[in-house]
Amino acid sequence: MDRALVELISQCAAAHRAAAAQVASGGAPADLLTLDAECLARVSKANPGPLHDNAMRAIFRELLSGVRELVRPTRVVYLGPEFSYSHLAAVERFGTSAELVPLPTIAAVFDALSRHQANVGVVPIENSTDGRVADTLDMFARLPLRICGEVQLRIHHCLLGKCSRSAVREVCSKPQALSQCRGWLARHLPEARLVETDSTAAAARLAAEKPGAAAIASRQAGVHYGLDVITRNIEDNRHNVTRFAVIGDQPPASTGNDKTSLMFAVPHEPGALADAMAIFKRHHLNLTFIESFPVPNTPNKYLFFVEFQGHPADRDAERALATLARKTVRLEVLGSYPATQPVEE
Repeated sequence: MDRALVELISQCAAAHRAAAAQVASGGAPADLLTLDAECLARVSKANPGPLHDNAMRAIFRELLSGVRELVRPTRVVYLGPEFSYSHLAAVERFGTSAELVPLPTIAAVFDALSRHQANVGVVPIENSTDGRVADTLDMFARLPLRICGEVQLRIHHCLLGKCSRSAVREVCSKPQALSQCRGWLARHLPEARLVETDSTAAAARLAAEKPGAAAIASRQAGVHYGLDVITRNIEDNRHNVTRFAVIGDQPPASTGNDKTSLMFAVPHEPGALADAMAIFKRHHLNLTFIESFPVPNTPNKYLFFVEFQGHPADRDAERALATLARKTVRLEVLGSYPATQPVEE
């Protein structure tokens, strides 16, 4: 059976390689990701068990990742370090055959892409518990690169360490992770000192070195640093999802199930924002993300980040954008990309 499976995998890879080569010859790199997403959707639908969908998706994801590297090698920069949630999002989207490069800050990811040192980048943009990721919106305001995809990752935090829960004296993690578990920590570890770190992976590394310290991080980070899972799924919101933006310079083709992200500024006068937002209602565009953000180094002025269901090539969206351009002092379409569903990390 193993030999037969290897032969079938090779045949499958050859077929996917031919299809990917055809897409790559006339499309953008992001179109290869759309092709992969369509395949993974078929795999999930056809899976009869006993393997869970996550396991089956992982098998095919690595197959597609290897095929993509044969057709068009991909260098991916992401907010590191390894085994952070951004790393897991990059693996979910590109597989481990891609060249995955961790960078220390979101700004460094944007800078690498602006200097053409990578094909694409992965950065967090929104969390269902804590809302927007300010550093990402700030970089879009300063350096408006294009969004060519998204990854929605269900975030399950684990308490990791080398001691029992009763022996935990301090809990380390990224501020956002501590915030997403604050209720659980208040109930179960009220006396523990909370220590902020640069990333969840850095917290796991610290817990591996320091007696009495525990980390809030992913299960994969615990495996990497040799930590035990003291308690699983300690996030307060059981539907905790972080959305990551895949950024690059070549948008994918329209799929019929797309999202479009915008950034705009309106005149500083009464009713200007209300007039701009009414445009989406008049053209029947459903908004899925709305955020205001201060214009860097400009007091009392704001940028507005909006996401709607649809594509600029759609008739209603095209008309809405044309009208919006007349009502704003700055308008940038940050990108259109296929809508996705949350996946397990």
